[in-house]
Amino acid sequence: MKNSGEIMEILEAYDLTGSYRSAAELAGCDHHTVARYVKMRAAGLQPDQRRHRDRAIDAFLPKIEELVVRSGGRIRADVVHKRISAMGFTGGERTTRRTVAEAKAQFRAGQRRIYRPWITEPALWLQWDWGEGPTIGGRRTSLWCAWLAWSRFRVVIPVWDKTLPTITACLDATLRRIGGVPAYALTDNEKTVSTDHIAGIAVRNPEIVEVARHYGMTIRTCLPADPETKGGSEATVRIAKADLVPKDVNLLEEYRSFAVLEAACRSFCEEVNNRVHRETRRRPVEMLAEEQQRLHPLPKQPFTVAFGTTRRVNWDATISVEAVRYSVPHPLIDTRVWARFHGDELIVTAVQADGTASEVARHQRGTPGSPVIDEAHYPERENKEGDRTPRATSAEEAAFLMLGPGAAAWLVEAATAGTRRVKAKMAEAVSLSKLFPAAQVDRALGTAAVTGRFAEKDLLSILDYQARHGIPEPTRASEAHSLQPGTSAWARFGTTTSSDATDDDEQDDFR
Repeated sequence: MKNSGEIMEILEAYDLTGSYRSAAELAGCDHHTVARYVKMRAAGLQPDQRRHRDRAIDAFLPKIEELVVRSGGRIRADVVHKRISAMGFTGGERTTRRTVAEAKAQFRAGQRRIYRPWITEPALWLQWDWGEGPTIGGRRTSLWCAWLAWSRFRVVIPVWDKTLPTITACLDATLRRIGGVPAYALTDNEKTVSTDHIAGIAVRNPEIVEVARHYGMTIRTCLPADPETKGGSEATVRIAKADLVPKDVNLLEEYRSFAVLEAACRSFCEEVNNRVHRETRRRPVEMLAEEQQRLHPLPKQPFTVAFGTTRRVNWDATISVEAVRYSVPHPLIDTRVWARFHGDELIVTAVQADGTASEVARHQRGTPGSPVIDEAHYPERENKEGDRTPRATSAEEAAFLMLGPGAAAWLVEAATAGTRRVKAKMAEAVSLSKLFPAAQVDRALGTAAVTGRFAEKDLLSILDYQARHGIPEPTRASEAHSLQPGTSAWARFGTTTSSDATDDDEQDDFR
C-alpha cells in the first residue's frame, strides 16, 4: 500500500500524460497500479483508503457484539475468545482482542452521555455532601463539605454524626459564613433529606422542609445513583479528604483532639478560598463579595427546634437533663443551651453571639445521682490541694512571710507536721530577724523546713551553726569509692581449713 504522497504523484503523472503506461514510467510503478488509482478517483473513493478484506472472525462479529452488549461493555477478550473458539473460530487470540476492543469502542460511543455546560448564576445554588473524616480517639468523624456554585466558595466543617440536628447546625454555620441564603440547596438522597422515592419522585423529609422554610430556600436532591448532578460538592469532598485526612500520600499525623481537627478545617477553607481558582482565574473570596449582594438575608436566629429542649446553665456550669447533671463549658454560665439525646449520647448545642449554632458538649448518658463532668469544661485551679501558697491575713503573718520563701516553706511544712505554738514560733523568727540579717533567718527557716526541725530552740540552733561554720557547700560523693559492701567476706565460702578438719575428726571419735 503506497502512502498519500506516492499516490498523488501517480495521479499527477496521469493527469500530465493521459496514459497509464506513460504515467507508470514517470512515477516508477506498474501501469495496472496507475489504472486502479485513476478508477478509484473517478468512482469518488479515497485512493489511499485501505480496502477491507474479509477476515475469518467476521462471521463471529454478531456474537461478539451480543456478548459486549449483554455485559455492558465489561466482558474480557479472553472470555470472548473461548466462546467463539467453541463455536468454530480457528484464529488467534490477538485477533479476538482487537475485534473486542473495536466492539467495546462502538458500544461506548452509543452509550456516551452528552452533557450541556452548566452556566452558574450568582446566589442561585449551594451544594453540600459528606466525606469520611479522620479517626480521633478510636471514633470516626465526618466532614461537611459545602460549595457555593458561582463563586466556588468552600466550607468544610467536621462533625461526629450526620443526624438532622447536625445537618441543621452545619447548614446554619455555612449560610452565616457565606453571609446570606441562596435560592436552592442541592444534596444527596439521604434519609435525613428524602424519606422515599415514588415513581422517580423524591419524598422530602418534613423536618428538612421546615428547616428550608425557616431560611427561605428550597432543598433539592440529585438523581439517585448519579453523583454527576452535584460534581462541585463531590470535588470539594475529594480535595478536603486529600488535604485533611491522614494518608500515606500527604503524611499527615493523627489528630490529637477534635479541636485540632476544627482548626485544620478552618485553615483549609482559608487556603482554598484565597487561592486563584483554575476555572474562574479569580479568588473565591473576591467573587463571594460580589455574590453576597444578591443573596437573601439570613434570619437572626438559627432553626433551634431541631436542637432539642432548652436548658439554663447553672452557676456550676452544668445542666440538668432527666435528673442527671451534665457539664458544659464554663463561659456558658447563665446562658441558654439546647440538649438532645442521640442514642446513648447527650448532645448540647449553643448559639454563639454571631448567631451561629455549634455543638459545645457531648456526654454518655448518665444515671440519676451520678453527675457527668468533663474536666476540660472548667478552668485549671490556681491552688490545688497539696500545693498551697500562704497568703497573709494579718500584720503578724505578713511580717513573717516577708522574710522570704524559706519562711513560707517553713509554715507549710510545720502546719503539715502538726507543730504546736506555730504563731509563737513565727513571732520568734520575726524577732530574730532584728538580731540577725533577714536573709540568714529566711535561710535557716528553709533549712528547718527541709530537715523537719520545728522544736522550740531549733531555729536559734541553726542560726548559731550557720554563724560559726557558714553555709556548707553541697558535696558530691566521688566516683572513685562506693558505699556498696564488697564481696571479700565470701572469699572463703566453700573451702575447708585444717582446724575445721580436726573438729570434724573429734566429732567422729565422740560418736
